Amino acid sequence: MSKYGKIIEWVFRRNYQTGDVIVHFNRDELALASSELGFARIKNLGDIPYSFRFRQELPETIQATAPKSAEWIIVGMGIGEYAFRLASPGKIEPNFHYYPIKIPDATPEIVRHYAPGTDEQALLTRARYNRLIDIFTGLTCYSIQNHLRTTVKDIGQVEVDEIYVGVNKRGTQFVLPCQAKSPGDRFGIVQVMQDIALCHERYPMAICRPIALQFTDKDSVALLELTVREENNTLMLNTVDEKHYQLTPRSEISNSELTTLKEREGGVDYIA
Repeated sequence: MSKYGKIIEWVFRRNYQTGDVIVHFNRDELALASSELGFARIKNLGDIPYSFRFRQELPETIQATAPKSAEWIIVGMGIGEYAFRLASPGKIEPNFHYYPIKIPDATPEIVRHYAPGTDEQALLTRARYNRLIDIFTGLTCYSIQNHLRTTVKDIGQVEVDEIYVGVNKRGTQFVLPCQAKSPGDRFGIVQVMQDIALCHERYPMAICRPIALQFTDKDSVALLELTVREENNTLMLNTVDEKHYQLTPRSEISNSELTTLKEREGGVDYIA
């Protein structure tokens, strides 16, 4: 087990009692655990819970105490304050049975040349050029912030990959925090919770709709709208909507495909 793993396990066992669904701890306990385990002083203690919130799994010795079909996650509770919470599930991934919807690829050739990968930056860039957030939500959307790092009351430091604002045909306004993941990663409930909290604090008059994006192939993108609810003190991550888009050269979208789509929409031509 890694050094971080041993420290977080020590803190959990110090505070956990059978039947607990919330286990509070603080930064001072991380320092105490490090000392008790004989480790050299760790300068950035906050990196320990951050690591288990976003980068790696909690030790199996901790997860083994969770009820069946649930798992432990770490959430921020304020500056230097944290808690283990039960979640069911704590992470989610795209459903790969969805049939991809072909979208004419509007990514400039020069961008495709210099950003050819499937990492998070390439994903956000291509989503922006192809207006995938607009298409997925049915809103007119505008990107207003990239890679925001700030603090939120009762949570502490938060990071958001990108924030859009949008408006519908009735004038209702929305804020859409986006998290982007590389292929193979899963979307975490902690990210969604902090995105929602940030939007409620900063944009109280807009409806918050958290969006998750992931490349499923070189030119295919899955978009999910996610939400979090709580039942019996257990947090639940749910998918509200999901669509998969294939960014395709216009020349590779046949007339027969367009005819099928037209008929599916009712096939009515409006005469002026």
